[in-house]
Amino acid sequence: MKPTVEIDCPPEVLLGLHLEPSEFGELMKLETAIALFKDGRMSSGTAAKWLNIPRMTFLLRAAEAGATFLTDTPEDFARETSLL
Repeated sequence: MKPTVEIDCPPEVLLGLHLEPSEFGELMKLETAIALFKDGRMSSGTAAKWLNIPRMTFLLRAAEAGATFLTDTPEDFARETSLL
């Protein structure tokens, strides 16, 4: 059984965003994965696998959200490129 996380969400939030609960859940997963990737707490490969999308698609979405790439160390570059 997969672990499930439940959050409270007032109806006004869903109405304001024009989203169904399942759509909001997917948005939260994407935004969380991007935030964890930007913080260096999740790899792009793990994030892509969690979201069930290609890694390159995740990297493009992360870049659109302001993620920066390859600004740290040669080890970061090696880790990211080893998964290509």
